[in-house]
Amino acid sequence: MLTINQIKTLFPRAGAAQVAAFAANNAALFAEFGINKNLFRTRFFLAQIGHESGGLTVERENMNYSAARLMVVWPKRFPTLEAAQPFAGNPEKLGNFVYAGRNGNGPVASGDGFRYRGRGYVQLTGREGYREVGAIAGLPLEADPDLAFKPEHALRVALCFWKWKKANPVCDTGDFRATTKLVNGGTIGWDDRLAWLDKATRVVISVPARSLQPTAPLVILVQKALRDRGFTAIGAADGIIGSRTMAAIASFRDAHGLGAGAIDDLLVQSLGIVWP
Repeated sequence: MLTINQIKTLFPRAGAAQVAAFAANNAALFAEFGINKNLFRTRFFLAQIGHESGGLTVERENMNYSAARLMVVWPKRFPTLEAAQPFAGNPEKLGNFVYAGRNGNGPVASGDGFRYRGRGYVQLTGREGYREVGAIAGLPLEADPDLAFKPEHALRVALCFWKWKKANPVCDTGDFRATTKLVNGGTIGWDDRLAWLDKATRVVISVPARSLQPTAPLVILVQKALRDRGFTAIGAADGIIGSRTMAAIASFRDAHGLGAGAIDDLLVQSLGIVWP
């Protein structure tokens, strides 16, 4: 699906082994996990892994922080420099403290927090995540967490996480913020995620969208798809491109970063319509 040139353009700092594995496996894996069904899924997935992994470069979560930085990243846990100082420059102690008792991890003494810190394209975190995603992927991630970023497994692990979180149906609504909350639990790094979404869109849609002949059957499909997404002012799906249909198309295109235009292959794919 994505060529090696597209991958290098999107992730220019990624290592050669990661690029090669991604190029070799993405077409089959995107089909297996339904990422290639529409442009929402493709763009959203690429944007999220781009942010989470720093462009396929971050193997493991960096937990080596200064005391001042800890107060910014975890303000409730470290409200003062005095509270943060014992954890500054001590990744293992920090991980075991901040992730204890969460996401299937045991208490501080278990060492789960540091052992199951973020890894891979989606920064998989927590014993539960490693166990559940590993079961879907057929990999012993709970026993060997570092498998999550091995080039031969990294993309499958990220897609299994995507499946575990049931992200595709959320993508299909075109709601990038909701998709971000599934991945992150919130919207941390929102501006950077939007930047990755813009880049992913420009890389994936590398040729101008084809204008399509607005035949009545195609217009009806577009009208129905838009109505399903809340554009009920269109009225009946009658196959006629009137002012209300054009207004809905313009609004949808603007809201989802599709650029100006009418009915083209970009709009059709984004609406999940299969058309010759």
